[in-house]
Amino acid sequence: MIEAINGSRARLKAGWDARSQAIPMRQLDLLASLPGVHEPPSRLDQPPWQLVPSALVAASPERRDLGAAWLLLVEAPPEEGVSLEEFTELVAGGDSPAARAACWCWLQQSEQHLFRWRQGRVHPRSLRDLRQLRHDRHRRVLDERRVQHWHGLLSQRTPLIPAELDPAQSQQLQQLLAFAAGEIEELPDPELRRGLQAAHCAAEPGAVRRLLVDLGQWQPHALPSLRSSVWEQGFAPALLEDAEQLLAQAELEQPGDGSRRDLTALRSYTLDDADTEEIDDAVALELLDGGGLRLWVHIADPGRLVASGSPLDLEARRRGSSLYLAAGVVPMFPLPLAVGPFSLRQGQRCAAWSCAVDLAEDGSVARHELVRSWICPTYRLTYGDGDALIDLAPPEEPDLALLQGLLERRRRWRVARGALSMEQSEGRIRCQDDHAELEITDPSPARALVAEAMILTGSVVAAHAAELGLAMPFRGQPVSELPTESELEALPDGPVRHAALRRCLSRGSTSAAVSPHFSLGLPAYVQATSPIRRYADLVAQRQLAATLSGEEPLDATQMGELLEELDPVIREGIQISREDQRHWQQVWFEQHRGEHWPAVFLRWLRPQDRLALVHLEALAMDQAVRAPESCQPGDALTVQVQQVDSLSDLLRLEAR
Repeated sequence: MIEAINGSRARLKAGWDARSQAIPMRQLDLLASLPGVHEPPSRLDQPPWQLVPSALVAASPERRDLGAAWLLLVEAPPEEGVSLEEFTELVAGGDSPAARAACWCWLQQSEQHLFRWRQGRVHPRSLRDLRQLRHDRHRRVLDERRVQHWHGLLSQRTPLIPAELDPAQSQQLQQLLAFAAGEIEELPDPELRRGLQAAHCAAEPGAVRRLLVDLGQWQPHALPSLRSSVWEQGFAPALLEDAEQLLAQAELEQPGDGSRRDLTALRSYTLDDADTEEIDDAVALELLDGGGLRLWVHIADPGRLVASGSPLDLEARRRGSSLYLAAGVVPMFPLPLAVGPFSLRQGQRCAAWSCAVDLAEDGSVARHELVRSWICPTYRLTYGDGDALIDLAPPEEPDLALLQGLLERRRRWRVARGALSMEQSEGRIRCQDDHAELEITDPSPARALVAEAMILTGSVVAAHAAELGLAMPFRGQPVSELPTESELEALPDGPVRHAALRRCLSRGSTSAAVSPHFSLGLPAYVQATSPIRRYADLVAQRQLAATLSGEEPLDATQMGELLEELDPVIREGIQISREDQRHWQQVWFEQHRGEHWPAVFLRWLRPQDRLALVHLEALAMDQAVRAPESCQPGDALTVQVQQVDSLSDLLRLEAR
């Protein structure tokens, strides 16, 4: 009820408690001009101006009367509609403030479709409009039921059958999957966010992944970064058919086979972990006339079968390398090829690239030779087998012990030129039937032999290419300023000292130009010993092959362009491997959350947050932990799990 009008605003009493407030006139609909407006204010609080809810309910029009009024008006709809007074007379059989207010209230209801209230007049809707409105209302009801059903499915957290979802629900499920995988940063659909609220699920990737696991749409150990990647997609059927054709051709003579050197008489050894399937290197020892020793390193030659630019070659380039996960290796080439004719298999005639090296007394390379060859690996050994042969050096099998001596001489030569030796045990989490298992690799003579043989081969290939002016994927590392000798000696030997050294090292890089490699102590270096697993190693072999066959190798510009193409996919693979290992570490700590582990303080990561890097001795791994402020490198600590959630990518360790 209006009490006063001040310009374009009115002061009125509103609501059942008749509170006074001011409101623009344009927001008001005049229901009635009541008598007595000039009477004293005390009279304005008396009936008939003061209405109560019961009066409005009693005066509300009947549905039958409203329908009859619509039929009457729609037959001859007045052009300007009817006034509220006329409408009230029509549906209520009389006019009163209560009846008029009740009719006005009814007209404002969104669910009534018979009439329109427009500019203070009542207009009947056409039959066509009514049908459309009823259709829309029916559709809204169905939509609301669909939404309620979808929210119910989310709330129940039971496995879904995607084929039974309607298109809108399928789209929302895809949004959830993309959000869980980190492909989108937020959920744009407000209806979907309401569904998460109904399921008591926070709009956070970890919580959504947990919901999707309950719905059967996300594997508990699925990697977000692996989703839709080239490794997850697998090999296309056409590529697998190409692989089958190459398998059938493996025993047939290929171009260049006739010029390969026959080294099958050399007793050669492959040394790998027991579960390794892609065997791409072997070592051998040749006794020279006069008692000299020649070291041979044989490298698998997949380029014999896979032509540059072929579909399988382009797919390997897309991958850049094999992908190493806790559950196993995702190969760069189809597995039947990688573990079949590409690998150096015991007792079989295998195509290889062979590097012969004669070492001088100081460990430098006195002579080298690079040839394409045929070899026949004599022994397939595990590292444990190799350690035993090196340690025992039986008279009938002295080769590995002699090779170990040669390569130790070479290692000392590198150390004298600044190479860093930071061997220590390394812990890694493996996945066995969705169970996390700790695997610790300890330094051993056989592992050191293989590592030094591969470094030697890489340095020989690099030096050979540099002499020829041949572009290669050279690996380099800038010179770093290391702690002084006295600073290092003040630190405990082992992980603490190694951490101080690693902190100073610059990141390595790959380029078409020769550059020194600081931590290896080499003037030039090329990774060329894993062509089954690294595409750049295969490229290095092809560059060497071009010099032998008279073909045109890649020049520096072409090599640089290829390396730029490979760089992002290689980095992606490294990131996926790290994320996978981090996830399985979290799973392992979930399985052992009540335990305590001894640790040694390495260095501060963020002192202001008390975040430190420590070495867990029993696990042979470094971890970030929250540590006491007074810690110094080498301090002994005890670490326990504070919080861990592998689905949310969360691990917080506390050190005391």
